[in-house]
Amino acid sequence: MPDQRVLSTVRADLAAAGLRASIVVRDIDAGREVAIDADVPTPAASLAKVPIALSVLLRIADGRIDGAAPVTVPPGDPAEGTPGTGRFRHPSTIAVDDLVSLALTISDNGAADALLALVPAADVMADLDALGIRGIAVRHPFADLSDTPLERFAPDDAHLAHTLAIRGSTPAHGHPVRQLDVARTNTVTAAGFADLLEAIWRERGIPPVAASRLREHLHGNAIRHRLAPDLAADDARWASKTGTLLNLRHEAGVLESADGSRFAIVALSASTVPASVQPAAEAALGAAARALYEHLRG
Repeated sequence: MPDQRVLSTVRADLAAAGLRASIVVRDIDAGREVAIDADVPTPAASLAKVPIALSVLLRIADGRIDGAAPVTVPPGDPAEGTPGTGRFRHPSTIAVDDLVSLALTISDNGAADALLALVPAADVMADLDALGIRGIAVRHPFADLSDTPLERFAPDDAHLAHTLAIRGSTPAHGHPVRQLDVARTNTVTAAGFADLLEAIWRERGIPPVAASRLREHLHGNAIRHRLAPDLAADDARWASKTGTLLNLRHEAGVLESADGSRFAIVALSASTVPASVQPAAEAALGAAARALYEHLRG
């Protein structure tokens, strides 16, 4: 079936679920790929934790940072319900290596911000530039993601925050909510994130020890309700990072099959339905990623 016919079908299925999406599925060894809107800048949400973790692990690998060094993380706000240190009521002391684990496996915002204090955003961007990776912008800490309209409404009025998120976007992807404004927030493109995953898995410009640690943490991702149900199997391992913010639902990772094949799969989406819980949207995104993967794999 020609690519355009498959892409049209996938686009229609996503639209029926109330989703706009950028998707890349790439055979990272053969270089073949199939994509939908691969170069559209999208607010990164927690996907930005991957390049930050990479920058920290690069410095641990060459000795600039001691992975065993203790870092004091301030208490969070249990009322916000974020995982990990965000729910801690007291300061905690955590080793740098373990902060990387928390940031990637349970998407701990406090841990990620502690890492960003060690390696500022400008240094993360310099590392990406040195690797030749474009389409990713790291600009601000993750505490900012807990200061959206959603936190200012009562739970029964969450749909109002989602309505603002949906209706506020401009044709140039600007937005009155700064966490959704691509000129001000952390951003990714599906193509750029696929390039990052390819560099990690092929160890292109990344020391093997740093690349191996990143892959280990991404294999340990505890958030597995989005793409994993459609991709993981007894003969296929799925390693990934998710990102969720207001109406955004992302996941990006690598599917490693028993036959040795490795596919980077990046799915960035924005819902047009004003609701926090949307299992149909999660299922549709997973089905779209699976359809493009099966088409490319042939």
